[in-house]
Amino acid sequence: MTTHLVTGAGSGIGAALADRLHARGDHLVLLARTTARAGVLQERYPGSEVVVADLADATALEELSGLPDELDSLHHVAGVVDLGPVEDQRADVLRHQLDVNLLAPAILTRLCLPALRRTRGMVVFVNSSAGLSANADWSAYAASKFGLRGFADALRAEEVEHGVRVTTIFPSRTATPMQEKVHEQEGRTYDASRWIAPSTVVETILHVLDLPDDATIPEVTVRPVLPRAT
Repeated sequence: MTTHLVTGAGSGIGAALADRLHARGDHLVLLARTTARAGVLQERYPGSEVVVADLADATALEELSGLPDELDSLHHVAGVVDLGPVEDQRADVLRHQLDVNLLAPAILTRLCLPALRRTRGMVVFVNSSAGLSANADWSAYAASKFGLRGFADALRAEEVEHGVRVTTIFPSRTATPMQEKVHEQEGRTYDASRWIAPSTVVETILHVLDLPDDATIPEVTVRPVLPRAT
């Protein structure tokens, strides 16, 4: 049975991805921040394994147990964002975004590498268009995503000899609860119809995931068709 580990399965792109993988009969290993959240995921995805892990706690992640011995893919989808100008970015706000968006994927990838190498599996980083260019008020989030891109590039180069493929997806604005929060922070009206549907990003992920073994897509950008409203 094909086994996938997915972070961020509680909402947005992560939930849409978990829905599709579960529907096609694949086995899921999901991370949940709390035991209460784990129960919700277990009920939604019967037969899946749910591991309690707080992505903001690097020390706890280092000691994480209960991961499978074999993994066909690892999907880093979870993320946090908190906008603000550099002059207002407190250390704790910056640290939280770096911990969840960059440090946690790095630690989790290292822990899962033996399981991925056994299957010649795949690591998918759901990054962001903010990992390609940074705008005002996005310094902390963009820094975490630029770092994540660099980590993925290095991992890709290192794991070629082990047959592990690495892909980074760069979705632009996607209709998720995170995007709704971003609009609130920007003081803008949220209109989900203007942005990419989570299912569209998932289609891209599945295309990458289901490629024959003789090919890989290192990076792919997904953008909405409609121009950004001013």
